[in-house]
Amino acid sequence: MTEDSLRSVTVERTATGRFTATNARGGVITLAAGAGPDGGSEFTPVELLLAAIGGCSAVDVDVSTSRHSEPTGFTVTVTGHKVTDGLGNRLTDLEVTFSVAFPDGAPGDRARTILPRAVKASHDRLCTVSRTVETGTPVTTTVTDA
Repeated sequence: MTEDSLRSVTVERTATGRFTATNARGGVITLAAGAGPDGGSEFTPVELLLAAIGGCSAVDVDVSTSRHSEPTGFTVTVTGHKVTDGLGNRLTDLEVTFSVAFPDGAPGDRARTILPRAVKASHDRLCTVSRTVETGTPVTTTVTDA
């Protein structure tokens, strides 16, 4: 592994059950343990995982199809069931659904033809996030002095 392959984010606690995740470029996302009593709209970590799967696949598919035709609609919905069983808390039955429309005409027809192949290529080999989830990459945790 090289320095070029390393990706990282830092998650800092900002209040009880509230956190910010910051990437190396300065991007920030707020997240929370749940909606909480104040009805916060932050994403939960589970929702961020679903968003990461959908976003990764969406980027792959958009790159492949939009070079032929600009979509008139492009939505990706990711669902999963949160369960607790003998394996602990986890998501099951993850599903990514693409709803993509292109204008009439030859360019739109080409993009529509490419769409299923682009979705399959993203799922089978391109989307780093879903490939990581599906291959079951181990996660190591450590504790350091603050």
